[in-house]
Amino acid sequence: MQVSTMNRHAYIEGAEKSHLYVELGRLISSVGHENFLTNMHQLIETTVPVSRLELSEWTVDDTQSNVLDVQLLGCAGQEKNPQMQSVCPTTAIQRNDHPLVKRVLEVDDALLIHLGARMKDEKGNNCLGTSHQCSLISRKANRRCVISLHRPQGNRDFSLQELSFLKYLSETLLPLAERHAHFNRQASVKTLGTSGIHVLNAAEQTQLQRDFDERLSPCDVTLSVREKEVCLGLLAGGTVPEIAEKLRVKNSSIETYLKRAAAKLGVSGRHGLAKWMIGS
Repeated sequence: MQVSTMNRHAYIEGAEKSHLYVELGRLISSVGHENFLTNMHQLIETTVPVSRLELSEWTVDDTQSNVLDVQLLGCAGQEKNPQMQSVCPTTAIQRNDHPLVKRVLEVDDALLIHLGARMKDEKGNNCLGTSHQCSLISRKANRRCVISLHRPQGNRDFSLQELSFLKYLSETLLPLAERHAHFNRQASVKTLGTSGIHVLNAAEQTQLQRDFDERLSPCDVTLSVREKEVCLGLLAGGTVPEIAEKLRVKNSSIETYLKRAAAKLGVSGRHGLAKWMIGS
């Protein structure tokens, strides 16, 4: 898919509103928790209407060019239409003829796949039932993370501008999805043979602080206490007025602390901070 650079940047600039950063902060804070996909769906919906979102992790055998396992990690949005084919082929038969399998096996880097509702397989059968689909795919070793976005066939298909924006957003969403999948695997191992107690939401802020410290540790950078508080507040989804009220300073002071921290980290603004946090 090719979109002119001018159109792409114009669309991206128009989409980067303050509410997008708020939703991004919530998403980062919820990695590894049950509200992660709901937050991802809400973030995308701020710019691109999507009726349903699914996240799946595929394990592949590159030597044999086949899919070994597919795990549906969750979904958000509307309930799946019975006629809508999921992006998650859980049986061997589905993995043989699902339209995404070949693309997942061949992917070398992050990829966006657009599948129209009228797409047919080699036998002429309708592949996707009643939905338009757009899938964001990442590759890490023998695993693939797939974020699938659905729209009912009765709605309009994804436009070139929307696909361009989703491709841009995938640079942030896919690394977060990989981390979420990693935490899910860790949780599955820890709960084997236990009662499977869920981590309390109250621990989210502490986890974010640990992740931030871990990310900052290898950098030759020292942030002041205020700079760090502002960064954590923004990454947690707080707004400038909310953080200013909490720290009892002016809004302009929060912006100053952010600029100082961003300059030290070599990033630009809140979006740059978010991308730095996830190592993108």
